Amino acid sequence: MAKHKADMLVVAPHPFFTPRGTPFSVYYRTMVLAEAGVKIDLLTYGVGQDVDIPGCRIVRVPRIKALEPVPIGPSGKKLVLDVFMLLWTIGMMFKHQYKIVHAHEEAVFWVRFLKPLFLYKMIYDMHSSLPQQLGNFGFSKSKALVGVFKWLEDSALKASDAVITICPDLEEYALKEGVPEDRHFLIENSIFEDVKLVDSPAAPSFANAEAEKIEFTPDVPTMVYAGTFEKYQGIDRVIKAFAKVAKERPDVRLILAGGADEQVEAMKKVAAEEGLGDNCIFTGRVSKTLALKFNQEADVLLSPRVDGTNTPLKIYEQLASGKPLVATNIWSHTQVLTDEVCFLVEPTPESIAEGMLHVLNDSAEAKRRAAAARDLYDRVYSRPIYEQKIRALLKRVGFKPTA
Repeated sequence: MAKHKADMLVVAPHPFFTPRGTPFSVYYRTMVLAEAGVKIDLLTYGVGQDVDIPGCRIVRVPRIKALEPVPIGPSGKKLVLDVFMLLWTIGMMFKHQYKIVHAHEEAVFWVRFLKPLFLYKMIYDMHSSLPQQLGNFGFSKSKALVGVFKWLEDSALKASDAVITICPDLEEYALKEGVPEDRHFLIENSIFEDVKLVDSPAAPSFANAEAEKIEFTPDVPTMVYAGTFEKYQGIDRVIKAFAKVAKERPDVRLILAGGADEQVEAMKKVAAEEGLGDNCIFTGRVSKTLALKFNQEADVLLSPRVDGTNTPLKIYEQLASGKPLVATNIWSHTQVLTDEVCFLVEPTPESIAEGMLHVLNDSAEAKRRAAAARDLYDRVYSRPIYEQKIRALLKRVGFKPTA
């Protein structure tokens, strides 16, 4: 076997492939880069299961179980792990002469300052504005700390040879901060496929035997939410909305797929308080494959997010599904969604319930909007469009794709 000699170092400070915190966006980005002929070393946290991406070698910093689970967003745990990420980044750069370094999220803070020493082209994959995250996740209200992060972010934006943003809101932010248009690439996290895992006896299980037994039948209309149970997702409002729907349509059921154990238990209490029984089903965490199956077999899909600015990854799956979608009328969604392609509702139980009933009781309109959603996905967000954007990105940093 030929020795793996990487062109690109991807630095991804994430719990890479665990049931909680799986960064699918990093996986798909890396996969399509590798398909274009880039040989990649991917540096990430120690926790997680390795994935099979031909042309990509995964390198992990030491696993520290005392720091698990690694939470979403800024945290002291991530700060400790990122010290190891910095040290491993430096070590790998001394061993290998990378042409390109692709930094995800906060990794850009140290990759930016190593750039003059190792003379590579730098790609900043900007999933969010990190100074904003400090406040959004309640990590710190210190103006001084936010100011330091803002200075670091501005410096990284200026030093990058290419900047990727994942939604129009971030695109506007990056351009406003002075990123030239020819160095900016809007590449939405819009593709989704089965993840190829490397078999490992020690790998965490993605299986959920009870959830896999759930059957879909034409006589039981089913609404599905598949995603995290973080507070901003508005799961409690979905449950309260469904309680109103169930009074008019007792034949309908709701499947809520995802959530940590403690989050699921909290939402079960909400369902019990609303008098919901077996027609409200909680599955807990499920595999990506099973979540896609739920979306494909559902009659109605839900995205009830109550705040945020970044477009959720699941929106693109929902657009492509050919199923009618009820989504809240917030900027996180309306960067992509309109009333032409979904049923927009206000983020209240009453409005969500009205949207659910509209879909259930007007099948012709539901089919029309679902077809329009699929057309939008094919034209703007599909895999061929994603691949074109990746090839343009590589051209910008001087790498000629071979595929």
